[in-house]
Amino acid sequence: MNDPVAFVNGLKLLGAGLAMVSAIGAGFGVGLAAFGGVQAMGRNPDAAPIIQVNMILGMAFAEAIAIYALAVALIIIFAA
Repeated sequence: MNDPVAFVNGLKLLGAGLAMVSAIGAGFGVGLAAFGGVQAMGRNPDAAPIIQVNMILGMAFAEAIAIYALAVALIIIFAA
């Protein structure tokens, strides 16, 4: 109970978990991008190639946030 090393390790794991909360937002963003893109392609099939390129680019940017969050969480666990 009075072990400071265990307390610090516990706080590191808690911080890493909180850092990964942003992955929820990234997943939500990717879902919204896919929903909007598929809906737009259904309404205007002639513009599907342009919409698809923009949708994939937006999904990649949203997914980059989750990758950054994972990198921060791993740095907190192993390097801090």
